[in-house]
Amino acid sequence: QVQLVESGGGWVQAGGSLRLSCAASVSTFRINTMAWYRQTPGKQRELVADISSSGRTNYADSVKGRFTISRDNAKNTVYLQMNSLKPEDTAVYYCNALQYAANYWGQGTQVTVSS
Repeated sequence: QVQLVESGGGWVQAGGSLRLSCAASVSTFRINTMAWYRQTPGKQRELVADISSSGRTNYADSVKGRFTISRDNAKNTVYLQMNSLKPEDTAVYYCNALQYAANYWGQGTQVTVSS
């Protein structure tokens, strides 16, 4: 069982930055892939970015060049640095961990970007 706790969400004006953190209850060395998803009301949850155990990253086209995902295995934490934020980035952001065949989710953190 993996527990994930997100932090760092909040309100920011367009063009600003936020950094989300996701702390895992187990060593992230044991987690295959960690990811950030986001969801807005009435829409499906969508992948924002993920990072493999080897450090390979993958981004949604909508955030490429603006967001950076990273993981610190010594702190059991994954980060999402979000720069040049746009109003359309407003969503609840969820941390996800894929360990073997099991998927784990955090409780979500709200990010609101005003124009």
